[in-house]
Amino acid sequence: MKRNYINIFLGVMIAIVLASCSSNSDVPGRKHARRPLLVPASSGNPYEVLVVAEDSMWNGHAGVALQVVLDKDVPMLPQREPMFHVSHIVPSKFNRITNIFRNIIILKTNEYTTKPKISYERDVHSMPQLVMTIQGPSADGISSFITEQTKTIIQNLSAEEINRNAMLLEDDYNIAFYRKCKEMFGCELFIPQDLLKMKVGEDFLWASNDGLSTIQNICVYSFPYVSEKVFTHDNYIKLRDKFMKDNIPGAEPNQYMTTNHDYVLTRPITIMGRYVLEARGFWEMKNDMMGGPFVSHSSVDTVNNRVIVVEGFVYAPEKMKRTMIRRLESALYTLRLPKEKVVREGSESKNKN
Repeated sequence: MKRNYINIFLGVMIAIVLASCSSNSDVPGRKHARRPLLVPASSGNPYEVLVVAEDSMWNGHAGVALQVVLDKDVPMLPQREPMFHVSHIVPSKFNRITNIFRNIIILKTNEYTTKPKISYERDVHSMPQLVMTIQGPSADGISSFITEQTKTIIQNLSAEEINRNAMLLEDDYNIAFYRKCKEMFGCELFIPQDLLKMKVGEDFLWASNDGLSTIQNICVYSFPYVSEKVFTHDNYIKLRDKFMKDNIPGAEPNQYMTTNHDYVLTRPITIMGRYVLEARGFWEMKNDMMGGPFVSHSSVDTVNNRVIVVEGFVYAPEKMKRTMIRRLESALYTLRLPKEKVVREGSESKNKN
C-alpha cells in the first residue's frame, strides 16, 4: 500500500511538470550558471562597492581620485544621485565576512610592478562577484592612473551590474508581455513581472506597474528603416515625440507625452556586436506638470528592415530615481531581435591587465 501511494505521488508530480512545460512551450527556459552549494551568495545591494585599502592610501591622492570617480553623478536624473554607494575597510578587516561583497576594489601599492594596472577576477569568494585590483609602484602614479581610467572603471562596474540584473530577468519575467512582444515584433524582451498593465497601439506596446506614488514603464515601438539618418540626435527626438504623442496621452485631451529637447544625450554603443543608439533624457507631459527620466535603445532589425526601439521611463515625484531607472535599463539589454542568439557577455575590458 505504501509503495502504491508513492507511485501515485510520483505520477501526479510528473504530470504537473509535463503540464507546466507544455503550457509554457512558447516561452524560453533560460539556463545560467548556478551557484555551487559551497560558494556563498554575494552580499550588498546593486551598485554598492567595497574598497579595500590602507587608511593612508584611502585618505591620500589615490583614494581621493577613486572616490571622485565612484561619486560621479548618474547622467540625466532630475536630482543628483551618485553612480555607486561606496564603503571602505582596511586590509586587516578583509575576511570571510567582508570578502563576499558583490563589488570589491582592492587599492594598493606594489613595488614589483613597473607601472599602474587594473586586473579583474570574478566569483573569487562568492557569486556573483567582481574583484577589481588597482595597483602600481607608487600612490601618486596610481592616482593619475585612476583619473585616466575613469571611463573604464565606471563602465566595468556598471556593465557587471546590468549583466547580473538582465540574467535575473531572463529567469523571472513577465510572460504575458514576452508573448505579446514576440507576437507584434518577433522580438524577445524580458521585463520585470510587476509591470502588469499593458496597452497595445499601432506598432507600439506599453507596460506599466501603474503604481500610486512611483510608476515604472517600458515600451517597445518600431518603424521602417530607411537610412542611417534615423539614428541622428534630432531625428531620434522627432520620432520619439511622434510615437509618444500618439500612444501615451494624459488625463485631459490636450495632454500627451513629449521630450524635453534641451535635455537629451545620445551616443552609439554596441550590444552583442549590434549597433545601438542609446538615448537618455527627460520626458514631460504636455500641458501638465508630470515628467521624469527615460533611457532607450534603438536597433536595426535587419530581418524585417525596421528599427526597434525599447525604452524605460519613470515617474516618481520627490523620490530618488537611480535604482528604478537602472532596473528598467537592465531590461533593455535583454532585447533579442529576430534570429539573434542569446549570448551573455561581461564587460569588454574584463580581462584587461
